[in-house]
Amino acid sequence: MIRALPLLFLLLLGCATPDEAAPPLPASAREVTLPGPGGVALRALVLTPETPRGPAVVALHGCSGIGGGGSPIRLGARERDWTARLVAAGHPVIFPDSFGSRGLGEACGQRPFPAGPFSVRRDDALAVAAWATAQGWGRPVLLGWSHGGSTTLAAWAAAPPGALSGAVALYPGCLGAPAPSGAVPMLLLLGGSDDWTPAAPCEGWAARAPGRVVAATFSGAHHGFDGLSGGLRRRSLPDGRTVSLGPDGAARGEARRRVMEFLAALP
Repeated sequence: MIRALPLLFLLLLGCATPDEAAPPLPASAREVTLPGPGGVALRALVLTPETPRGPAVVALHGCSGIGGGGSPIRLGARERDWTARLVAAGHPVIFPDSFGSRGLGEACGQRPFPAGPFSVRRDDALAVAAWATAQGWGRPVLLGWSHGGSTTLAAWAAAPPGALSGAVALYPGCLGAPAPSGAVPMLLLLGGSDDWTPAAPCEGWAARAPGRVVAATFSGAHHGFDGLSGGLRRRSLPDGRTVSLGPDGAARGEARRRVMEFLAALP
């Protein structure tokens, strides 16, 4: 006799997100030192296609960073996946290390933090964008996750004319973000069930710049919905909050589609 499975187990099966393997880094990966703001030596990982045919992407890491100052830059599975897709589409990718370059650890739940997204990291992003332009790759695009997404909002708003061709922010924190004054197109990708960086403030922020900022909110998706594995989990932060994060296969696939279509449509 086959016993009925408990309802909770069935629900978990229905909500399961298939894991994906992270691709290796492209062979072109090299660590460089770039001129940062205020004389900071800003280390970065640069990855280039054989024949660049799209704008460079300045990729801005989340609050966990991409490695300490005494170790090589390490990209997580999510970042390796995005990098492989972007390089395959012809985009050079630059990952500046805002934390390790200053001897800092991770920023998650740390308040205050010396490399904030609306100040220090904003200036890092613009310095790297200027370097990318000087390489002959055209006007770059900013793309950031979480803390790096908040950085993207600030750098987009502060960018001088002609500095950027577009910007993409995945689940940024929008509370306290500068006014949406950037001139180039921006895409926001948000999780409808995100309790770390909630979607509502970002939706309100985007509504203040119709025609320039497009926000897409994925129903039921949590923070880090474009992750490749790990399932939904809880995390306790130093500031006392407990938040949820984890991949969502449908949101991940839709985010990929929207980002690549957004990039392809840029002038």
